[in-house]
Amino acid sequence: MTGTAASWRGDVIALIPALRAFAWSLSHNASDADDLVQDTLIKAWMNQDKYQMGSNLRAWLFTILRNTYYTSLSRRRREVRDEDGVFAATLISPADQDWHMAVTTLEAALRQLPAEHREALVLVGGAGLTYEEAAEICGCALGTMKSRVNRARARLLRLMDAEYPGDTLADDTRTAGVGRS
Repeated sequence: MTGTAASWRGDVIALIPALRAFAWSLSHNASDADDLVQDTLIKAWMNQDKYQMGSNLRAWLFTILRNTYYTSLSRRRREVRDEDGVFAATLISPADQDWHMAVTTLEAALRQLPAEHREALVLVGGAGLTYEEAAEICGCALGTMKSRVNRARARLLRLMDAEYPGDTLADDTRTAGVGRS
């Protein structure tokens, strides 16, 4: 084989029947085999500069064909035939922006609570501790812990513009400075 582009092209063309036979042996379908040979020839042409003249052209082309086949086979295993869009319709996921906005609003409202109220609410509401456990951790009486959690819940809901059925406080100014925590 000479080192010219014309002879390379001629050698590749001469190997097309062998490539078709190998492609058919892999795919067992004439149409798929022709597509596979075409993909192989395109890849070979685009990567002609990577072929080392004097090496085994047949082995190089067969390797391209084989790798192309297994790549397409792997891709097909991951793909789902869905001409009508039925499968795609089942892949709908609910929007999560609402949750993100709710969490952002909750975080902002929690930051506005007094530290002892935020701590009480996080211990009882977030961490799932009992009032007794939370009171012991904070070093306060059980009634104080219950009061802090109740006030924290009520204020948190007001800050978030939500309704709290057990809210007996009209506003925070009524209880400000009373000395209850």
